[in-house]
Amino acid sequence: HIYLWHHTDKVVISDIDGTITKSDVLGHILPVIGRDWAQSGVAQLFTKINSNSFKIMYLSARAIGQASITKDYIQSVKQGDVYLPDGPIFLNPDSLIHAFRREVIDRNPEEFKIRCLKDIQSLFEEKNPFFAGYGNRPNDAYAYRAVGIPVSRIFTVNPAGELRHELAQNFRTSYSEQESMVDLVFPPVGKDGFDPDFKMQEFSSFGFWKEGFLEITPENLEEFLGKENLNK
Repeated sequence: HIYLWHHTDKVVISDIDGTITKSDVLGHILPVIGRDWAQSGVAQLFTKINSNSFKIMYLSARAIGQASITKDYIQSVKQGDVYLPDGPIFLNPDSLIHAFRREVIDRNPEEFKIRCLKDIQSLFEEKNPFFAGYGNRPNDAYAYRAVGIPVSRIFTVNPAGELRHELAQNFRTSYSEQESMVDLVFPPVGKDGFDPDFKMQEFSSFGFWKEGFLEITPENLEEFLGKENLNK
């Protein structure tokens, strides 16, 4: 498939293993033998996001050699009468063994993901196409922040299907619950003049008058801790 998108389109990124599937390791294995291992409600939520004129992009640290299996899996996920929306799938160009080691053993897939996302980002002129991101690990959240996705639109899910908002760690929801309020989180692009590039938080009274957080460098922290130890 070739996907022709406009440079003003907004993209929602989703990891695959542990995010669409229920876990990383079994997400590689069970779908191959025909077992349904998808997170409950993920197809309905992503379909509604896509219906609101957001593009869905699938990003995984799986090896490029698994492209056919991964594509078949994404196209096979059906929940009720709804399939996962169509979208490009970006995989790791490393070999199967190296990719599996990076994803499951070393647990540092963000290195590939950040490089991949920055390459895609460069195609959209000076606009950032990435609107939100879904993952299952802090590594995913780190990769999404690295390409400018606001923390308020980064979500991580655990094997139990609990969806956590990176801005409020103690808040728990689910794909199904978020589906019921999808228009609030992903307002239909163009409806009632909604512009995803308009940074509402910067123009609200709170956003305009609030004071920024102090930047703390490792040197500042070491100096502070040294003073604390001397006081003791």
